Amino acid sequence: MVDITHKKNTLRIAVAEALLKVSEESTILAIQNKTVPKGDVFEMSRAAGLLGIKKTPDLLPDCHPLPIEYAGFEFETNGLEIKIRCTLKTIYKTGVEVEAMHGASLVALNIYDMLKPIDKGVEIGYIRLVSKKGGKSEAPVLNSEVNSAVIVCSDSVSKGENEDTAGKAVIKMLEKMDIKIAEYTVIPDEIAQIQSQLKNQLKAQTSLLIFVGGTGLSPRDRTPEALEPLLERRIPGLEEAIRKYGQDRTPYAGLSRSIVGTIANSLVVAIPGSTKGALESLQAIFPEALHLFDILKGAKHQNG
Repeated sequence: MVDITHKKNTLRIAVAEALLKVSEESTILAIQNKTVPKGDVFEMSRAAGLLGIKKTPDLLPDCHPLPIEYAGFEFETNGLEIKIRCTLKTIYKTGVEVEAMHGASLVALNIYDMLKPIDKGVEIGYIRLVSKKGGKSEAPVLNSEVNSAVIVCSDSVSKGENEDTAGKAVIKMLEKMDIKIAEYTVIPDEIAQIQSQLKNQLKAQTSLLIFVGGTGLSPRDRTPEALEPLLERRIPGLEEAIRKYGQDRTPYAGLSRSIVGTIANSLVVAIPGSTKGALESLQAIFPEALHLFDILKGAKHQNG
């Protein structure tokens, strides 16, 4: 199966439809009057759809098992046609489109099976996805231009004793989000130098300032101490998101002191210096955090 361990749980909604056609008006009347020999067509088909939804990952090899937290079926008759609508909701890392389509198809098949003794002309017209919400489809559309500075705070890398992998990995991730890299530099984990870099980037009106390293608890981890006095507003929700995302993957993430805040129209983020920790920290808050730049310019919050 596709690796989805890097994704975040979000509300996912999918709506699928199936269309079934009968050949005689008497068939529709039998359904409505509940005189079909095999029983109540819509209620039994609803049950079949629910079973089908739950069995989807058992039948499709690349489909992830996921919690279905709402399943609803609606039936609409129009002449000789029966439209079946399946709506599913989950809070998970991947969508429920296939499950919704599977549910709608099982309902259609069950109706076909129940009606075939009284109507030899029943046929299934189509099965289709009507809509989906959540995940990539809910990613913010950035209206503001954003450039960034990646500042690696590391004594060993600044001395040439180690190679910087975390900062370069961060740059690749930002470039995938079409964020311009205006500055990349490596400095020792010294309060004065960190603050100097911050002030220089603010003068240059850099939108996004990412400090990589120095967020742990060793004696030389000083990045939070350097940045905190200069931040105008902290963003606790993003800080919590970073730690929660990390702790879902390693218990040591709780030892990180990552901080996020704003100064004027700039977003300042301090994340761990390990490559894995740095990338996971950004995965926890991006691309959603980019909406902040529109908010700082007066845009309204996006509604979920």
